[in-house]
Parts: sequence; C-alpha cells; structure tokens
Amino acid sequence: MGHLLYIQASPRVGRSHSIVVADAFIDAYRQSQPGDLVRTINIFKARIPAFDGPALQAKYDILHGRSRDPATVKAWGRIESVIGQFKWADKYVFAVPMWNFGIPYRLKQYLDVIIQPGYTFTVTDNGYQGLVTGRPAVVIYARGGRYQAGSAAEAYDLQSRYLELALRFIGFSQIHSIFVEPTLASGPEAAKAAQEQAIAEARQLAVGF
Repeated sequence: MGHLLYIQASPRVGRSHSIVVADAFIDAYRQSQPGDLVRTINIFKARIPAFDGPALQAKYDILHGRSRDPATVKAWGRIESVIGQFKWADKYVFAVPMWNFGIPYRLKQYLDVIIQPGYTFTVTDNGYQGLVTGRPAVVIYARGGRYQAGSAAEAYDLQSRYLELALRFIGFSQIHSIFVEPTLASGPEAAKAAQEQAIAEARQLAVGF
C-alpha cells in the first residue's frame, strides 16, 4: 500500500489553477491505485509552527549536543511532528502557484520547517546528502505569464527553480513538472486551454505513478 501526500500551496482552492490540475491528477491516481492512501494538506489551513527563537534555539542545542529547556523541547516537538507527517509519504504531489516570481510564503515556511539536518538531509565528507530518497514527486506550477526555458522571461522563474532545488537537496531525484501557463497574460480562453492541456498531462502521468 502506497502513501501519497498531496500538498496544496494555494489558499484559493477551487479557484486555483494548480489545485484544479492537481485534483485531476489525484482523481486519476485513485482510480489507478485504489488501495493507496492519499493525505491532503493545504498549507494555508494547516498549523505550521513558526520557525522562531525557541525552535531555532532547539535546533542549535541539538546540533551542539546541549541540554534543552522545556520551552525549546516543546518547540522542537512541533517541528518534528511536521517533519514526520511529511516523511510519512512515499509519493508526493504539490500544487504551487507563482507569487511575485517565487513560491507562496506559507510554502517557504513549510520548507523551512521540514528541511532540517538529521531529518531530511545530512552532511558528509562529500557534502550535503538528502535523506528523503527513492520517492517520486509531481509538481503542478501555475503562472500568470509564460516563463519557458530559453525565453527572455525564464530568469524571472524563481518558482520552479527554487522548489526543485529544495526538493533535490533533501533527496528527491524523480521530479515531474507540469506547467499551467499563462493563466492571466493572454486572457481567459488561453488560460482555459492551458488548464485543459495540463489536466490531460496530469491524468496521463497519474496512471502507474
């Protein structure tokens, strides 16, 4: 039995192009592999702990082998809970809109919580090594404009470049990307066509994922 974690990084839910396409993927996936468990997290609704002073202090206490006071222990427990929830899965689907050329701030907060030494990566004599390995991921990106590789606008795409870097850093090597673009720049008809094309691609990819 597989465990799939579906992470929604948009607060718009039904109006989100990335979520609409990701939902189509999930529907096809459930039909293809009905015995698998699918867990959905919308990070704008989920309780993601702040990576604040107590959490940061707990992190460095652990790294340097120092004793921890009750406040830092409690703070780190919340961090470990989110990491455990993330590592529960052996497959991942992300629905990610572009905000100001990058990812939504809540997704960045989520990544800051789960990317921790000893949990999702380690440091070896050969450098960084991810610990979340052997697990495929599908990322559906929605963007108002066009940012294809090789275009003049490619440099503005800090959305897919950053998220792929973060995922590869913690061990992902099988990352499938689906782009829904443009959702704004060329009008509603172009947006509809882009979404339909992405849904078809998502449904095809879901079979046997």
